[in-house]
Amino acid sequence: MTGAGVEPSADALAAQPRPLIVTIYGLYGRDAGGWLSIAGLIRLMAGLGVDEPAVRSAISRLKQRGLLEARRAGGAAGYGLTGRGQAILTEGDMRIFERPRARIEDGWLIAVFSVPEDQRARRHALRSRLAWLGFGSVAAGVWIAPAHLATQTRSVLASDGLDGYVTLFTAGQLAFGEIGQEIGRWWDLDRLGQLYQAFIDAADPVLTRWQDGRGDSGQAFADYVRVLTAWRRLPFLDPGLPPDLLPADWRGAMAAELFGQIRARLAAPAGEYAREICG
Repeated sequence: MTGAGVEPSADALAAQPRPLIVTIYGLYGRDAGGWLSIAGLIRLMAGLGVDEPAVRSAISRLKQRGLLEARRAGGAAGYGLTGRGQAILTEGDMRIFERPRARIEDGWLIAVFSVPEDQRARRHALRSRLAWLGFGSVAAGVWIAPAHLATQTRSVLASDGLDGYVTLFTAGQLAFGEIGQEIGRWWDLDRLGQLYQAFIDAADPVLTRWQDGRGDSGQAFADYVRVLTAWRRLPFLDPGLPPDLLPADWRGAMAAELFGQIRARLAAPAGEYAREICG
């Protein structure tokens, strides 16, 4: 299931250096041609309480994953996004910032797949990718998602070389059973609801503090990067199910509204601080 194995953090805004760096590149690196100087990145991460050795270690791991590459610009050493890194950030933009929500009448996207036994790694990769896209598991080799994910699903599976193992169908319910009763079996909504509540508990005091007008641009940067880093994984655990099929006390809408308010208040001063540090 999409949320299986994901535990709510005691502090939902606490994050390791690597996801913080990905957030910084997503927010500010692309405006600079995908490149940031190592000196500027270290200064930005210092504002998040991360020391230089931890930054360099995280960059090394991001290089190993093919997201960053060493590059010089204007005589300065730094790291730029690879094509893969650019693609991953672009993929995430719509889900993270726009959060499309399905309607029941839009129908469903069905993924049916079969991977040979001697290619278990590919089977695992396919399942992981479908879960990342927002699919829920109906049965062995049969996964389901709202139909609005069709275009992104085709693109992602093709770019990952997984399209040869899966067939996609669009469908509507014909008869028998209540979809609303099956949703909780196909997706782990209880776990996702807990993650949303953890985000609300951690982010609401941030908004309250800024509503009281406390903080400079450096604090705005630190708060915004932490909040966005905590937020950006949630839309990939949430498939954007129709509201009519969700529990009446669903916390996802409240969490999205909270993130939107923090973004509206902090994005501009945070960006000013990042430009001041990185030029």
